[in-house]
Amino acid sequence: MTKFHPFWLLPALLALHSCASVKPKTAFDAAKVPPAPDYSLMENWAAHPDKEDPADMSPDPSLSPDLQKDAPVDVFFLHPTTYTGALRHQRNWNASITDERTNRKTDNGTIQYQASIFNGAGRVFAPRYRQAHLHVFFTKKDTVAAKKALEVAYADAKAAFQHYLKYWNNGRPFILAGHSQGGLHTKTLLQQLVEDKDLEQQLVSAYIVGWPVAEKEFRKLKPCEKPDQVDCYCTWRTWERRFGQRLKEDQKTVCTNPLLWHTKPNEYAAKSLNKGAVIRPFNRIYPQSTDAEVHKGILLASKPKFKGSALFFSKNYHPGDFNLYYMNVRENAQTRARAFSRR
Repeated sequence: MTKFHPFWLLPALLALHSCASVKPKTAFDAAKVPPAPDYSLMENWAAHPDKEDPADMSPDPSLSPDLQKDAPVDVFFLHPTTYTGALRHQRNWNASITDERTNRKTDNGTIQYQASIFNGAGRVFAPRYRQAHLHVFFTKKDTVAAKKALEVAYADAKAAFQHYLKYWNNGRPFILAGHSQGGLHTKTLLQQLVEDKDLEQQLVSAYIVGWPVAEKEFRKLKPCEKPDQVDCYCTWRTWERRFGQRLKEDQKTVCTNPLLWHTKPNEYAAKSLNKGAVIRPFNRIYPQSTDAEVHKGILLASKPKFKGSALFFSKNYHPGDFNLYYMNVRENAQTRARAFSRR
């Protein structure tokens, strides 16, 4: 990875899974899974309104101030995979909550660059969890182990959400948001604990980003079709425009356009509607960085413009699903929070 690599997460996303040296070194063993986190301990939260953390940061406080202190809404955020096996000790099926290097990668990456999007809409809660190793998403041989590792990760996500509800929610409306592995667990939380339950009355909206959501994934919950709609979800996965047009994606997969905030296919949103990407450095906002168009269940985007972008050749924009549309997502979360309050 060169120093100009724009995205802060999964720096060798497509290369890592093909390298045998980064795979878990043993078979999955439930007895060797790291201990479950105690969510009454503040150190087991990557972001929490009662502590200073990277989710409190802003790329430009004059344009996007931290408004958590007086927010009437909460945000429960699940971070993506940062346990990639890049280091010798990262060879288990699930990360340990006490893995300092993984925690730093999480905090300085996804918490700062993604969770901070939502500090203008609500108090941000982001648990650490025993995330599954990156290998689980690519293996064709270790599928049983992969399933078990993801079950461990989801058990933590569920426990953290239930702890948040019991001790800190106090009937407040909330946004659920997650990216990639965090998007998967966000989807499952919605299915199991929110949809068709009394709790759904408190749901402002959900952002299930970087993970596919089929049209019939939910019994009742619908995709958002207006920027101020509540009790709905948004979801997208981003690819370079020309490359993405050649992919055989399923049109029955839901995809939201984060510049237009509906799911209509083949409706082009020009980059002039993009209020700002946040890539690197964090204190730099890039207005009109890229465009957006829903096409066969995925989001197409032209090559983004930012410092060093001439050296960026990836066609998979997954690591930047949120960041390419940072300011638009931030504004939209605020819009939905206000709409819920008016309702």
